[in-house]
Amino acid sequence: MRIKLYLDEDVDISLTNALKQKGIDALTTQEAGKKRLSDAEQLEFAVNTGRAILTHNKRDFILLHKDYALKGKEHYGIILSDQRSIGEMLRGLSKLTFSLTVEQMKNRREFLSNWL
Repeated sequence: MRIKLYLDEDVDISLTNALKQKGIDALTTQEAGKKRLSDAEQLEFAVNTGRAILTHNKRDFILLHKDYALKGKEHYGIILSDQRSIGEMLRGLSKLTFSLTVEQMKNRREFLSNWL
């Protein structure tokens, strides 16, 4: 099964359309009506909808990833990225989502830079 993505509030919305054109299931916080939730609430929403979350907020989500591991909680993946062009992010996310399955991404923290 292919990874589904949830794009955090700080990720450029136009990336979603480019991902969808490639056949990647992507949802923004804006589309989900989840703007202004805390990082923990955003991750919880991603978990509840079976999605890996993409964020530029690396520091906070690294801590959330560690917290989930310590508590034995599961998530569908956390993808961390610097601010990059839409083209770079699309290329990296395409490689990642077409290379890994949902099961392989589960509880995994990935840096998008490793997929560029």
